[in-house]
Amino acid sequence: MAIDPLSTVHPSWARALAPAEGDLARLEEELAARRAAGEEVLPAPEHVLRAFAQPLDDVRVLLLGQDPYPRPGHAVGLAFSVAPQVRPLPPTLRNLLKELSADTGVPAPTTGDLSPWADRGVLLLNRVLTVRAGDSGSHRRLGWERVTDAAVRALAQRGGPLVSVLWGRDAQTAAPLLAGTEVITGVHPSPLSASRGFHGSRPFSAVDAALAAQGADPVDWSLP
Repeated sequence: MAIDPLSTVHPSWARALAPAEGDLARLEEELAARRAAGEEVLPAPEHVLRAFAQPLDDVRVLLLGQDPYPRPGHAVGLAFSVAPQVRPLPPTLRNLLKELSADTGVPAPTTGDLSPWADRGVLLLNRVLTVRAGDSGSHRRLGWERVTDAAVRALAQRGGPLVSVLWGRDAQTAAPLLAGTEVITGVHPSPLSASRGFHGSRPFSAVDAALAAQGADPVDWSLP
């Protein structure tokens, strides 16, 4: 039985994503066909739109990545996050958490579960929301970008407080949609690029400073 693609979406996001409703329907059909043909699509269907489970108006920070982790068991529908029991952590997430501790002094967490950030107004969104297992970037041209464009536009139109962090070239394609809002760009924390400027970039304290300039409280970056 097919899962309603909007069943896990907060009503405020359902309204925001209405311009992409046709794209979502086509994506659901395409992914169902791929699964039926034997392709392992990540994350699980009920988690594909998980990033939109919290109210749109609660979002203060947009943390935009590229696409889900391609290793089975890693993708959970929140960019960069994994389930609490996952060991070892994906290298990208290890780099992110290392920079978090170096930047903010937050103790190294015991898991890679970033869902507490989502509960505190950080939208953990990938540019592309699915991937074929074992093949990073494999769903780039399916149409997800039109869906995430709608989400980014909705945030920009809503206005602040809002700070967007765009890590890597895929995420930075959304920058024009955020004109007039605070945007922080940087190197992706992937092992392929992190050494070229991610480490030492202090993105978390930069987010807090940008929020303060908008009269908003800093993010509680602590993790279990």
